[in-house]
Amino acid sequence: MEKIIVQTTELKLDKLDLKILKRLQENGKISNLQLSGEIGLSPAPTLERVKKLELANVIKSYHASVNGAVLGLGVKAFIQISLVRQIDNVMSKFNDRINKIDEVVECFQVTGNFDYMLKVLVKDIPAFEKLIGEKLSKVEEIRQMQTTVILSQTKDTKVLPVEY
Repeated sequence: MEKIIVQTTELKLDKLDLKILKRLQENGKISNLQLSGEIGLSPAPTLERVKKLELANVIKSYHASVNGAVLGLGVKAFIQISLVRQIDNVMSKFNDRINKIDEVVECFQVTGNFDYMLKVLVKDIPAFEKLIGEKLSKVEEIRQMQTTVILSQTKDTKVLPVEY
């Protein structure tokens, strides 16, 4: 078995660790017994490896991936944001305000012509107008917004591109 494939600051991951990570990303509900069978290791050492990955914060969480469209969230959009630079602590104030808006499901600080990219989910266009008019327009740190509505999604993977 190759000893070091990926090394974090204090953790060495081998091929079995990477196989565990791949399978758990594909199916977080897999039982330890099934996981152990798929990677070719007995259940106790498999569980020990999973616990080690959790403690090292390689595995951050387990959660359900929910279909927003089934729940009536039919409009997805990216909103590019430029901030006003004259205000003290503009970035931290912006982050605090954005974190309180439930429709913003992801927020990225980016390079280029804009400072941030938001991913938003709402029920419909009137709900999107309400988000812009009643919530985002009141965030005084925002200088400019540009919206791109997502028509369809052709790829959605949660499996990280690591050599498995």
